Amino acid sequence: MAKTAILGGGESGVGAAILAKKQGQEVWLSDAGLIKENYKNELIQNAIPFEEGTHSIDKFFDADLIVKSPGIPGTVPIIQQLKAAGKAVISEIEYASRYTTARIIGITGSNGKTTTTSLIYHLLKAAGKDVGLGGNIGQSFALQVAMEKREGYVLEISSFQLDDIETFRPDVAVLLNITPDHLDRYSYSLDNYAAAKFRITENQTMQNAFIWCLEDEQSLRMMEKLSVLAKKQGFGLKKTPDSAAWMENNWLHLAASGPVMDFREMNLLGRHNQVNTLAALLAVEAYGVDVKSLTPALKSFLPIEHRLEPCGEIKGVRYINDSKATNVDAVYFALEGLEGPIVWMAGGVDKGNDYQPLVSFVQEKVKAIVVLGEKKEKFLKAFNVPVYQEMSMKSAVETAGKLSQPGDTVLLSPACASFDLFTNYEDRGKQFKAAVQEIINKQ
Repeated sequence: MAKTAILGGGESGVGAAILAKKQGQEVWLSDAGLIKENYKNELIQNAIPFEEGTHSIDKFFDADLIVKSPGIPGTVPIIQQLKAAGKAVISEIEYASRYTTARIIGITGSNGKTTTTSLIYHLLKAAGKDVGLGGNIGQSFALQVAMEKREGYVLEISSFQLDDIETFRPDVAVLLNITPDHLDRYSYSLDNYAAAKFRITENQTMQNAFIWCLEDEQSLRMMEKLSVLAKKQGFGLKKTPDSAAWMENNWLHLAASGPVMDFREMNLLGRHNQVNTLAALLAVEAYGVDVKSLTPALKSFLPIEHRLEPCGEIKGVRYINDSKATNVDAVYFALEGLEGPIVWMAGGVDKGNDYQPLVSFVQEKVKAIVVLGEKKEKFLKAFNVPVYQEMSMKSAVETAGKLSQPGDTVLLSPACASFDLFTNYEDRGKQFKAAVQEIINKQ
């Protein structure tokens, strides 16, 4: 009986453990930290032995295969020791892909993955396809493969998940963009990070499709270096001789299908979401769906929570929750896509941000900045607009409201992590929406 060891007891690790048990393998799971109660209960219910708070190294060396959770860097000593001993260490998406013949659409990129993945899933479901949604969103891929047999899967895939693939091959691969993020995992090299993203193409054949952004500088550089065998379909806002999808007078256009619809009829905001939608349409088309039939589904798709999510209007001022924007690039897309005047709510735990790319947008559109937390000085130095500081979400929303007038937008798009005042970006976004709703209820 094959022995499979699972390193990490989160969503992907527990899903992989359940799949291993279903495959009749001898499985054991280990987590150096404490395993959440819901995951622990799943392991107990499936009679899967596990340990927490420690790693029994000998058991890993006794295993035939190690499935590693994506949050664990390949540089940690235990992984280095296992690889030096010739042990196979793979990711959960690699492991799950070995036990399904379903078609796979894989979506990666620095920004926009969740929205694009969710839109593709929404469109395929509207077209009557039996597909699952997973990867870095929702239930793990492995758990779904263990529990159900589907025609296809739409997977949001991070570079961390791609780091440990061997044969994983999506039928349709989507690469949205590559901008600096998680560089600490890649020796602070953007090229190393880009190479990790491009691993989504490495096992593809000429029968597969690779959908990529013609306007992304790092992707263009990588495409000059790499030999991608899959059928290449490029997208971008402007039409070029290589374009498979582009924007024209606010309309979404596909080379193979013609004009699809006016983007302004959708509930999404911003130029970056135009790009995300073009990528989604190409992926759905590559899957074999007539995109011309999807206009109602495009119109019914709602923004993902905390991603440029409209959450109310007060005295003619609209409030938008973009709490997921934890880096400068995400805020760039938000400010680029919205019309001014804007009161920008920002701040939190700064990850070494360079705010220079935002200066022109702030000068053009932003009338004031409300900083949440203690990092006011960096915003004062970077931007020549009034900067206010608040230490709670409620007071920040109230201040933003006082600075606004009818026709303005209050945008929560922090550019920073949330851990100074909030549990995570979801908590920050929910507190923002609650503060807005409280004011609406008092009207």
